[in-house]
Amino acid sequence: MQFALVIGNVVCTQKDEKVPREKLLLVQPLDINWKPKGNPLVAVDAVGAGEGELVLIVSGSSARQTKITQNRPVDTTVMAIVDYVEKEGKIVFDKHKMKLVSRKQ
Repeated sequence: MQFALVIGNVVCTQKDEKVPREKLLLVQPLDINWKPKGNPLVAVDAVGAGEGELVLIVSGSSARQTKITQNRPVDTTVMAIVDYVEKEGKIVFDKHKMKLVSRKQ
């Protein structure tokens, strides 16, 4: 799993029947300092996340381990919405007190 920031939605009016019908999100993977790490990805939303939220994503075969993505052509799935992160005994992210802002690379 890795951290990502939801930076948008992806809408496809035409798609293969095997692609899950759930919402597709544009997510930007982040490092532990909340800096962009790599290119944005399209992910299936398995948890009801929204733009601006810090989430956990999985890729590869792990992305196909939910009921909605099992045996589907999926490479990245949003598996969790982060409430808070504690690092070395300190809260470094709290969903209710701080909001990450989408940054252009």
